[in-house]
Amino acid sequence: MAWNEPGNNNGDNGRDNDPWGNNNRGNKGGRDQGPPDLDEVFNKLSQKLGGKFGGKGKGGKGPSFGGGSAIGFGIIAVIAIAVWFFAGFYTIGEAERGVVLRLGKYDRIVEPGLNWRPQFIDEVTPVNVQAIRSLRASGLMLTKDENVVTVSMDVQYRVSDPYKYLYVVTNADDSLRQATDSALRAVVGDSLMDSILTSGRQQIRQSTQETLNDIIDSYDMGIYVVDVNFQSARPPEQVKDAFDDAIAAREDEERFIREAEAYKNEILPKATGRAERLKKEAQGYTERTVNEALGQVAQFEKLLPEYLAAPKVTRDRLYLDSMQEVYSKSSKVLIDSKSSGNLLYLPIDKLAGQEGAPTKRSQKSSASYDQIELESQRDDSSSDSQTRTNDSRQGRY
Repeated sequence: MAWNEPGNNNGDNGRDNDPWGNNNRGNKGGRDQGPPDLDEVFNKLSQKLGGKFGGKGKGGKGPSFGGGSAIGFGIIAVIAIAVWFFAGFYTIGEAERGVVLRLGKYDRIVEPGLNWRPQFIDEVTPVNVQAIRSLRASGLMLTKDENVVTVSMDVQYRVSDPYKYLYVVTNADDSLRQATDSALRAVVGDSLMDSILTSGRQQIRQSTQETLNDIIDSYDMGIYVVDVNFQSARPPEQVKDAFDDAIAAREDEERFIREAEAYKNEILPKATGRAERLKKEAQGYTERTVNEALGQVAQFEKLLPEYLAAPKVTRDRLYLDSMQEVYSKSSKVLIDSKSSGNLLYLPIDKLAGQEGAPTKRSQKSSASYDQIELESQRDDSSSDSQTRTNDSRQGRY
């Protein structure tokens, strides 16, 4: 029921009341009245707008919505368009690319900088394509030899295609995590537990990265895997001590092998060099001996005509040269016992060698001198006895 209908408690008609609960009879609060009439409210609002824009009805008695209202609506439209235009400016960061959807359909990729889009028509989603993202996959996995091992791996990746990253797959990051877990389980399932815990980690890392790249390419996620890091691999807690001992033993084995290889690398070149040196010395000795033999042969071939011409003279000459060479190297002094009894001078100083010679050499020289003196005494005694014998024979006759 409208506020001005008959039966209202505020009066018989609505002339004494206004839409805001006031009347001409002194009712100041209006709280006891009913809700205002909406038609009257809109009529009053229309009159106020018409008065502001200078529009009145015929005879100045009522509001008119002619030219004034058109101008007002035009100003409002211009302001709305300006707000809509300036609200369309946006900025894409240096490391980002913007994916533009026009009316919900993919339109283009915008580059970094200040850009504009029609508001309520285009929707832009910035995606960081330079940041290196990271995720971790881990869990208990079954190996090829039916053992259980706890493996943890970290994957570093970045966005290569913003549109594919956002709209080709649902939640590309979660899809990549599931793909990593699947690839890791596939690789671990084809590997032995000893290899996973010790020397095969690098091979598992490479195999996991290759398998993960194949999955990403097949799903076309718009993601590029930068690196895959094998973080940890450990056996279950129940057998951890035994596997630690096994790992320590393998590490010792590898250390001993490296030490043996280092020793081999140190000894083998020396032995090879020594062998080459002995071989070269043997070759040099062979060549020297052969050349000396050839030289002696050539020397004898030169002496052959002389020997054929005078055999005795040549023989005596060769004998004397040979004896001279032999006796020149000996420290002994030979005295002819059949010679006359003239005093012979022995060059003891020359036989003893130079002064300051080593002690052993002096001792040898002294020994040789003693031997020479003994031999000289023997020769003298034999000479005296021979002389006495000859004298006795001459006296006998």
